[in-house]
Amino acid sequence: MRLTICLFMALFIGTVAQAQDWPNLGRFREANEKLQAEGADPARVVFMGNSITENWIRFHPQFFNGSYVNRGISGQTTPQMLIRFRPDVVNLNPAAVVIFAGTNDIAGNTGPSTLEMIMDNIKSMADIANNNGIKVLLCSVLPAFDYPWKPGLEPAPKIAALNEMIEAYAKEKKFTYVDFYSPMVDGRKGLKIEYTEDGVHPNTDGYDVMEPIIDRQIKKALKR
Repeated sequence: MRLTICLFMALFIGTVAQAQDWPNLGRFREANEKLQAEGADPARVVFMGNSITENWIRFHPQFFNGSYVNRGISGQTTPQMLIRFRPDVVNLNPAAVVIFAGTNDIAGNTGPSTLEMIMDNIKSMADIANNNGIKVLLCSVLPAFDYPWKPGLEPAPKIAALNEMIEAYAKEKKFTYVDFYSPMVDGRKGLKIEYTEDGVHPNTDGYDVMEPIIDRQIKKALKR
């Protein structure tokens, strides 16, 4: 009985703590302080995103050994990223930011979101970066035919529509649009089977496709 009560209290405390830090501002606090103490890096690029970004450093840690900084958090949606955008991006004084977000919003991870709501958050992050002299790279959402954790939502057409909106906004603002979607989409607007294990997240071969694309676009953006 006592063990059951202890387990319940631990679960309750953990849930309350998570609710109090909904955007997970504490996740990178120590890492950010350490990076700021190291001083400025004129080539620093922060990757802001969800599990696709977070997993990138797990599959290919060498990609983030230099000036690329990974600030992806699994499961996150654009409103959560917007709240942590200043501590996890702006305060690190990067030359550029890679914003790679939107699929979890379509999945409804933090509640229902329209494409317009998603774009508003992406625009806000991009505007904050731009106003702080940070180059902006807006990534397309990766194709997904279905979400294993929320089947039946039919995300494929929504992702395609959102990507059109992201690309149009990048063109309007003269930001860099990074197209991961086109080389990775299959005939039914899902993620090509050779690039994924679950239809949503890239495997190591998927990241092999993505890395030269983003690397090339970052170099172009930093030269502007």
